[in-house]
Order: sequence, then structure tokens, then C-alpha cells
Amino acid sequence: MMLEPQNIIAVVYDYDHTLSPHYMQEDTIFPRMGINPQDFWAQCVVLIKEKGYDQELAYMKRLLEHEKASALSNEALRDMGKDLTYFPGVPDFFGELNLIVQQPRYAEGDIHLEHYVVSSGLKAILDGSQVAPWTKAIFGCEFDEEDGHISFPKRTISHTQKTQFLFRVNKGLLNMDQDVNDHMPEEVRRIPFPNMMYVGDGPTDVPCFTVMKKNGGLAIAVYNSEDSSRRSFNKCYELTKHANRVHFMAPADYRPGSHLRLILERYITEIADGILERRRKGVESMRVPAPQS
Repeated sequence: MMLEPQNIIAVVYDYDHTLSPHYMQEDTIFPRMGINPQDFWAQCVVLIKEKGYDQELAYMKRLLEHEKASALSNEALRDMGKDLTYFPGVPDFFGELNLIVQQPRYAEGDIHLEHYVVSSGLKAILDGSQVAPWTKAIFGCEFDEEDGHISFPKRTISHTQKTQFLFRVNKGLLNMDQDVNDHMPEEVRRIPFPNMMYVGDGPTDVPCFTVMKKNGGLAIAVYNSEDSSRRSFNKCYELTKHANRVHFMAPADYRPGSHLRLILERYITEIADGILERRRKGVESMRVPAPQS
């Protein structure tokens, strides 16, 4: 059995309120289709509370019930991706973090950094965003298409289903036709959990935070420091102080020198140094001294 070199580091991000201060629909579909966000989300809550809908199926159903939104194609959704807004430092920070492992001292380890997004929002919108070129893969809810317009939900990703995609990253099974439940020994997995980080914003990310902590990865909760209601901060505080779900909490500021950037840079460096050290020890253990004359 061929062992994986396990020289890859991965950062997995939620999207809404993690990379952006808004739900993606509020930057894209709603303003273009003239949809009132408060009314739309209130209608979704009715389905969730009165009929037991999953959150993701509720918003996808409401979109399909809206005359203008239901006429959209997946290509139109991708085009809307250019309208997304982000927290400070996004998307520039992806490339800036990549520079860490591109330092000459890591060349011998052939170390790489990969970025992934796992969202309960719409994959098509993210595929057209400024984030997409920096990611190895984006996972999100998807619509099938019929006669040039979105029709039936093809895939939904709930907050509990998000954990499946952490294991896909871990095992290197990024294609949806690959069964993520196939047994795979730790030593042949593409990216060990200790080489992974997950960045999210609240209770819906708890399953992912739990998987990361349980398996030796890093869990980070971010909050919007511009939220005057402090709801964003309070969610992270509860996850950190009372629920012990995450290792760190930080403002969602991805610029150089920010609290979040310092955490990410330090952890990426620690992982990269560890990969290099293990490689050197492995090479040394296989070295056989030449016979002495």
C-alpha cells in the first residue's frame, strides 16, 4: 500500500458570517430580484417551525416559489458571485497565507497549503466569486436545472452534513461519486486532521468544530466586530468559554497583523515545521552507515 506523503495543510471555511458579514443571498439574489430579506427569511422560518423543514430546504423551496428567482439559471447564479462582499482581508489573505509554505526552508518537504469552503449556501454563487480561484474545492447546496432555469434541489448541505466534507478533505475524496464512508487507514489519508483547521462563526458550525477538536485539528470561531448588537460576539463567546467547542475566537479580520491572521499564520507554521521534522527523522532512520575500514 502506497503511503501518502501527508505534506499538505488544509484550511476549511464556512462562508456566511465567516468570510462575509452577510448571507450570500443578501448580496446577490435578493437585490437583483427585489426580494425583501426580512420577509423572505420570515417565510423560511414558517416552513421550519410549522412544517419541520430543514433550514436549507426551506430557503431553496422559497426561492423556487418566487417567480423571478425561479427563472434564474445556475449560470446566472454564478454571475452573481462577483457581487459578494467580504470581511476585511478577503480574498487577498488566501495568497498571503500560501506564501508561508512557499518559503525556501520548506522546499525539501514539498509542503502545500490548500483552502476549502463548505457552505449551506449556494455553490453556484461561490463558484463565481473572488474566493473560487483560491480554493481546492467548494461544497454547497445545488439546484438541478430544467429548460434553462433552476428546478429541484440537487444537493443540500445542512450543518450536520458539513462534517462529511471534512472527512472528504481528510481522505482526499473530493468527487461526490466517491464514497466517503470507505475505510481508509490514517497513514494513507491525504491530509491528516492535525494538518487541518476549520473556521466558522456559530452554533451551526458546532458539528465541524467537534470533529476537528476530537481528531486533533484546530477549531476557530470568528465574529463580526462591527455588529453593534454583539450577537455575533456572544455566539463565539459561548462556544469558547461555556461550551469549550473551539480553541480560539477572533474578530473576522483577515488582514495582516490581525488576531485571526496571527493565529492562522502561527498554526500553519507549526504544522509545516512538524512536517519537515518528521520527514527529516524518517530519512535519518532509513540511513545505513557505510562500513568502517
